[in-house]
Amino acid sequence: MLRGSGIGLLLILLSACSQVHSAVDPDLFGRLWTAYAKSFIDAQGRVIDRAYEDQRTTSEAQAYALFFALVSNQPTVFAKLLQWTRENLAADELGARLPAWLWGKRADGTWGVIDPNSASDADLWMAYTLLQAGRLWHDERYTKLGRGLAAAIALKEVVNLPGVGPLLLPGRKGFGPDGSGCYTFDPSYMPLPVLQGMGHVLGAPWTDMAHALPTLLQSVSPHGFTPNWVGWCPSKGFGPAERSPDRGSYDAIRVYLWAGMTPDDMPGAQQSIGALWGMANYLHTHAVPPVSVNTATGDAVGDGPVGFSAALLPYLRSLGTTSLFKQQLEIIERSRQADGLYGRPAHYYDQNLALFALGYLGGIYRFDSKGNLEVNWR
Repeated sequence: MLRGSGIGLLLILLSACSQVHSAVDPDLFGRLWTAYAKSFIDAQGRVIDRAYEDQRTTSEAQAYALFFALVSNQPTVFAKLLQWTRENLAADELGARLPAWLWGKRADGTWGVIDPNSASDADLWMAYTLLQAGRLWHDERYTKLGRGLAAAIALKEVVNLPGVGPLLLPGRKGFGPDGSGCYTFDPSYMPLPVLQGMGHVLGAPWTDMAHALPTLLQSVSPHGFTPNWVGWCPSKGFGPAERSPDRGSYDAIRVYLWAGMTPDDMPGAQQSIGALWGMANYLHTHAVPPVSVNTATGDAVGDGPVGFSAALLPYLRSLGTTSLFKQQLEIIERSRQADGLYGRPAHYYDQNLALFALGYLGGIYRFDSKGNLEVNWR
């Protein structure tokens, strides 16, 4: 009876803890993930963005789906997603090589890799998820594969900037150095909890990158908005990138999401979210986040899609702006379809932003101060 009572008390405490840390209904994540899998993932484990004529699959889509399968405790789904990724994006050599970022229907009607270049944000999320899957499911195969992929990322997608430290290039090719020694970076490719988690397991260069990230965000966000792309040159340091200079939009929205999901006691958390004050200020006078911001002037245009409102939920929750949080939550709830998807039409990217936000706010997963993934497998 004592042991039974202890288990009952433990369950009560776990339930109470879950309710305390849940800002939204935990079932929202499960409904959305079920609908997402039905709508976007085929029987082979390929995630399809159907908004494009080439019926494309990106390494980002596969990496995100692997993470959602892990936090949902679905090892069979995870294995299927991983197998398709390994065979089709990495020629069955994942870890030894980086996955191609784009796969789909080619111009000649055949199916396969369209662009062999890598996307480092997908690679980073994939390596982190594999390491956490190995730890949580006690499966050394995933740990080994995650370590191998992390080593490939560090070798091919990381550059060490003088006076800054290591940073993640957006891909293996095409982002520098140019003839002047300049590089291009995407701040949304470097989530602080993921960098800390990689560093906790592997050390350098991830710990140093996590240390450098808050300074990067502060230096490129003069009006509290972060850009999609950032340039760095030896002569002048960080500044606008040649591609889409001073514009914050579909990529940058993830920076607010990652910052909101970062635990308060993680090194760099307060500096990171403190650099992003512009978005909360904007929402005090606007119903929805902008679709695009000139980060050099703070001027914003357009209304962002439902995924933008979802992405800002953890950020607003972390700032303690209850009224703004409720405002954005009401917006996404009004856009929820009967099957659990968000928006009309329900775009791939919006669903992913919502899955991250609702899973975090529903207590499905969290990160601890070291970047370890904490899951709620009730």
